Amino acid sequence: MTSPAVVLLSGGLDSATTLAMARAVGHDCHCLSIDYGQRHRSELDAAARVAQALGAKAHKVVRIDLGAVGGSALTDLAIPVPVDGVQPGIPVTYVPARNTIMLALALAEAEVTGAADIWFGANAVDYSGYPDCRPEYMRAFETLANLATKAAVEGRRLQLHTPIITLSKADIIRRGTALGVDYAMTVSCYQADAAGRACGVCDSCRLRRAGFEGAGVADPTCYK
Repeated sequence: MTSPAVVLLSGGLDSATTLAMARAVGHDCHCLSIDYGQRHRSELDAAARVAQALGAKAHKVVRIDLGAVGGSALTDLAIPVPVDGVQPGIPVTYVPARNTIMLALALAEAEVTGAADIWFGANAVDYSGYPDCRPEYMRAFETLANLATKAAVEGRRLQLHTPIITLSKADIIRRGTALGVDYAMTVSCYQADAAGRACGVCDSCRLRRAGFEGAGVADPTCYK
């Protein structure tokens, strides 16, 4: 008998791989995408394609407005996306509290669907320095989840799975390729156009391209 799981699905490479991994161990995957006021909708369109192609049981989009808070190049069009390569420190593409908010929504979805598992494609190796992608943060959130929910109080403890958190981008691509992920469906670019074409110069594009090169896999990304 399969068990339900909630999978946060952005439409990018990492979350697509995470969904494939959750499916591979037998979960019925309830995918959750967050329309948080990001610069483009191409990644949400990609999430819908990925959910269907990888056999998700359901796919839901929740809308919130982090643009009202601002403070990030991904939610404020007045802040340019960096294109000069990955730099030390936390970049302006960090969205304040985004992962906390997304995980909280996934936690709510898990309570409603009866899922005891949340899968999240956070990565702490080939990433842009975001503090809410670190393993210690994920452990802390799992502790919070098991203190804060009716389900946990009544005995259904929740587990937060972050299966790619210590993998390089190349290793993530190798895992996903072995599981049949078609990365041509995914969008990782911070400033993709309406057709999902990538800029090729933002941090996310640079990390993605280097990952395909390192994995020895042809890059299927559509660039502008």
